[in-house]
Amino acid sequence: MKRTIRLTQDLVDRLPPTVDSEGPITISSPDDAWYDRTAAAILDQLGPDEPLWVFAIGSLIWNPRFPDVERRSAYVEGWRRSFCLGPSLRNRGSPERPGMMLALEAGGECWGVAIRMRHEDRHEALPELLKKEPPNPPGWVDAMTDEGPIRCIAFHMEPTFPRYCQEPEPEELADILANAVGTRGTMADYLLRTAIELEKAGIHDPHIWRLQEMVAERLERLEPPDAASPEQN
Repeated sequence: MKRTIRLTQDLVDRLPPTVDSEGPITISSPDDAWYDRTAAAILDQLGPDEPLWVFAIGSLIWNPRFPDVERRSAYVEGWRRSFCLGPSLRNRGSPERPGMMLALEAGGECWGVAIRMRHEDRHEALPELLKKEPPNPPGWVDAMTDEGPIRCIAFHMEPTFPRYCQEPEPEELADILANAVGTRGTMADYLLRTAIELEKAGIHDPHIWRLQEMVAERLERLEPPDAASPEQN
């Protein structure tokens, strides 16, 4: 049954598209050698002709940031999709409008999209991908697909990571996602894209679906940006 998403681009557009302010960098980025070593350690665990798959649960689905040649809906046990990375004070959040980002958190289960990196590009593309993610080495997960099991790298959060933050209760989380704006966009847009791409992949995540409904409900209370102001007498 085709579901109709309540959160729409028109509702997202009721928020400012970006803001100028951004918070401090709370975690120093490693030097290039760290990214090269981390990528090399991952690739060393693959055979010369073995593909590199990345398990995507959020923005990597719709913005993989590396050349890809194949996608499969995939399921992993022992991990769940969670807004546990935050507070986000840059990019899709700011000090005045902080956000929360998605990552894999231990426990439960998760459907996502396994994306195969183009083989000839992986030595250059993998370090660049790592630079765009939090400086936390990805781990390996065993993913089940219709074509059989595959091994993927996945970006997960451990409670010891400095930016780990337990996902808020749904009502509080929806308030955050409906309000957060950063220099690169809004959390409402991030949520909308994630919900759409999961559905396109044949994945229905009840938690994401409920959150998009709750965020839509909050944005419906905002005045559209082009609404005419009442005339002053």
